[in-house]
Amino acid sequence: MEKIRNDFPVVRKSIYVNTAVFGPLYDSLIDWRQEHDLDLLLHGSDMREKTMKILSDTRKTVGTFFNCKTENIALVNNFSTGLNVLLEGLDPKRKILLLENDYPSVNWPFEDRKFDISYVKMSADVENEIRETVRSENIDVLAISLVQWLDGFLIDLEFIKDLKKEYSDLIIIADGTQFCGVVDFNFESSGIDVLGASAYKWLLAGYGNGFMLFSDQVKEEFFPKTIGFNSANGDVDKKESIRFAKKLEPGHLSCLNFGSLKFSLEYLKSIGMDKISAHNNNLSHKAKQEFTDLGLLDDDIIERAKHSTIFNLKIDNHKFQRLLHENVLCAQRGDGVRVGFHFYNNENDLNTIVRILKTA
Repeated sequence: MEKIRNDFPVVRKSIYVNTAVFGPLYDSLIDWRQEHDLDLLLHGSDMREKTMKILSDTRKTVGTFFNCKTENIALVNNFSTGLNVLLEGLDPKRKILLLENDYPSVNWPFEDRKFDISYVKMSADVENEIRETVRSENIDVLAISLVQWLDGFLIDLEFIKDLKKEYSDLIIIADGTQFCGVVDFNFESSGIDVLGASAYKWLLAGYGNGFMLFSDQVKEEFFPKTIGFNSANGDVDKKESIRFAKKLEPGHLSCLNFGSLKFSLEYLKSIGMDKISAHNNNLSHKAKQEFTDLGLLDDDIIERAKHSTIFNLKIDNHKFQRLLHENVLCAQRGDGVRVGFHFYNNENDLNTIVRILKTA
């Protein structure tokens, strides 16, 4: 992984542990984007077929990367837009289960539409609380972030599989924005019915692109009201035969933005998601131990067997300013400071952060 660090200019000049805010761009992606725009500059509409092919190729690449049927993939500008469009087609009488203090773009779209909502409080035993609430309150839809944005709390993926097997009619919606790209993931076998993600964080694709993955079951539960010429791929005779996922693509999509998504997925694949997963899991384990020893983590995080690569450190503003002064790029979130490690980070980055915190 050390050679790969050189692809990221911001990593070369700082300790970048702020991927949970924005995934840094890298040299080869910028080269591709510049070449793409130069082609449009020089050739204009002559490039239309080539650029439009980028969108269909991106959809195929997303399907291969996450193991999802191509026809069940919608390309969306971001997770928030995709979820809002989807919920316009959900029966308002459905009973919803959310997590308290989950990412606002997960909870607000349900709350603003006045669904009948129950909540589970985050705790070390949250999976059992979810299961019990699904059983006792006849929940129709569970919507959660796989990784919590404030502190990196990771939902047990095996629990999701088991829950779906136990309650096959339950629709499980997951926000993967702080999850996708960190570890290898198989959508088809996950038990999740809807996985949405914005790709500008851990997938390193820049702003303006994301996706929604659907199980076949979703098509019988949601009836999106959106439609546009792009839904029919520009064919006026195809209005009545638009497939489910294309209802979330009513208008033109940016070939630059979604081409960047395709490029970044291929970039991650070239490194190897197995290698990225192993590296990130190892770094997460070491970071959790170090931060636990310093007394910087909540008990709910410490008690968990597995954690993501995001941590919320219980430190004051003085230590936060010291980190910034030492060129550690991180962010204040909640009542602490959030740091997040990706494959371009290493143990030296972690050790430097620990040293600063011990001496600040």
